[in-house]
Amino acid sequence: MAGFAVVTLMVVVGLWLYALCRRPRECSEEQARRVQNRWIIGGGLILPVASITLLLAFGIPIGHRMLPLPLADTEVLRIDVTARQWWWDVSYPGHSLRLRDELHIPAGMPVDLHLTSDDVIHAFWVPRLGGKLDMLPGRTNVLRLQADEPGVYYGQCAEFCGIGHAHMKFTVRAHAPSEFDAWLEGATGDE
Repeated sequence: MAGFAVVTLMVVVGLWLYALCRRPRECSEEQARRVQNRWIIGGGLILPVASITLLLAFGIPIGHRMLPLPLADTEVLRIDVTARQWWWDVSYPGHSLRLRDELHIPAGMPVDLHLTSDDVIHAFWVPRLGGKLDMLPGRTNVLRLQADEPGVYYGQCAEFCGIGHAHMKFTVRAHAPSEFDAWLEGATGDE
């Protein structure tokens, strides 16, 4: 979107400079009206509609992938994440497992994170895996996350939450699905 905005700005500035620097030419009132209508239709209708259509063509599939929609072929793993000043409390429902500042997920599979806050507004953000989502006290938001490959991904709180905000970081470890199952069976609480 940033690249698209820069290109659009350059086109608008170029047209503005052209309009400032061009010499007026003699033409009839009818010709002037036609030129004026072209600018209104082209710049006021066609350009915005084409721009919005292009942005939506890219944005809707990306946003759709982040929504926690039901999947027909697989059951989605649920992980509860509670933000606290200034750490992350991670639990896996159905298992007596709690982690601090660390998530383990299966690679190549969607995971629904149920996000809430215990004290102030926080924001869960793993830049390489998806967008950020605010965490509000008394409300649970759901974020679908998926790591396409096993690896270590770093996240942080993206909403200023007090004096310890800069140190409110966490790690997401994506395992191959079979390794994740083995890790989940062998893991104990409060790691």
